[in-house]
Amino acid sequence: MQIVIVGCGKVGTALARSLSQEDNNICIVDVKSDVVHQLATENDIMGLVGNGASYSVLKEAGIETADLLIAVTESDELNLLCCVIARKASKCQTIARVRNPMYSQEKRFLQRELGLSMIINPEQTAAAEIASLLGFPSALGIDSFAGGKVEMIRFRIPAESKLNDMALKDVNAMIKCDFLVCAVDRAGQVEIPGGNFVLKSGDVISLVTSRKSAKFFFEKIDMNTNRARNTMIVGGGKITLYLAKMLDNLGIAVKIIEKNPDRCRELSEELPSATVVNGDGSDEAFLREERLDTMDSFVALTNLDEENILLALLAKKKVSRKVVTKINREQLNEVIHNLELDSVVYPKLLTAQKILRYSRATKNSIGSNVKTLYRLYDDKAEALEFAITENSKITGIPLRQMKLKKGLLISAITRNDKLLIPDGQTEILPGDSMIVVTTHLGLQDAQNILAE
Repeated sequence: MQIVIVGCGKVGTALARSLSQEDNNICIVDVKSDVVHQLATENDIMGLVGNGASYSVLKEAGIETADLLIAVTESDELNLLCCVIARKASKCQTIARVRNPMYSQEKRFLQRELGLSMIINPEQTAAAEIASLLGFPSALGIDSFAGGKVEMIRFRIPAESKLNDMALKDVNAMIKCDFLVCAVDRAGQVEIPGGNFVLKSGDVISLVTSRKSAKFFFEKIDMNTNRARNTMIVGGGKITLYLAKMLDNLGIAVKIIEKNPDRCRELSEELPSATVVNGDGSDEAFLREERLDTMDSFVALTNLDEENILLALLAKKKVSRKVVTKINREQLNEVIHNLELDSVVYPKLLTAQKILRYSRATKNSIGSNVKTLYRLYDDKAEALEFAITENSKITGIPLRQMKLKKGLLISAITRNDKLLIPDGQTEILPGDSMIVVTTHLGLQDAQNILAE
């Protein structure tokens, strides 16, 4: 595909790196020449210095023959204008990052009237991720497939867990429900495990199952599955606004700590059901006064990564169920892993991943059948959902007879809206959705699962 990316901030940079590795022709556009030159050189892609809302600049970037334009500058209005000009100049698909909560209420109108393929709001996306985690506190992360019928749940095996020193085949014998452990991260090394793989406390495992079976699974290993009853959020930004509304719908009580008195007034007006407190959330004594130790969950949403990390470390000792930390900078990954924080949310990476998923699925016109895509374990693995077509070469063959690539596992199949956990006798049929977890990044087609 030929893709033009306007805006070389954190999201634009992440997209340029990922998409350039997937056999796409990329041209990046930004007004900052040093940023453009560095990103273009590092990733061996085309770079253009200029205003992405200029027709002449977009024309030079190749918009007339482009398949996709992605506008991810810091300005919502500039992103929308870039997409409008691109649509007028060519038949390419367009994606705009739009962050203003006011526009989020007009998303469908803007998308329809401006002819946009997608509008993505990083703060709203991050809020939905956090709300999902607070609804299932035992999970470090939750990804959905098949319209929510199948979930991939990541969790860390606690010390003294029943799963410690158990082989996966024995776990299957002990817990009789539909699930499959499809990936394990042990000390930064990701493995696609077989039945003889022995689990250890501290492993972060990915479990494919339905939400109903997940509840049964976690109850069997004595891990809490009940949603949080209340939460304390430090920081009153846009994510907090979206999140508080989502949690109110889930029946989770919300207390927000925010330094700025003017922002407190705004939040109080927008969120009549929430308790909004004006104060310094980085002050441990103040948090004690606000009864942090009575909270089921805690979410650190300040603008400073370092402050969020310190708050999360404090909250881990106080709250009973869940701590979520927002981080903006990928450079802190190694530090964060060593600290073993609970759940960490990267809004910019969630945004990039959602756009990457759309880009991969857009290749349907040239043979791909990717429906859903998630990057796992710091981009060391992928989980993909493929739509199986009539002419697929992998249908009607028992899985045990297939020569699959190493580092790849067919984790689940959905057929007529029902979840199937496959075994060696299972055959894939046209119309199925197949969920694959693999350490091979960039699979474009269901047939790519086969060894060459």
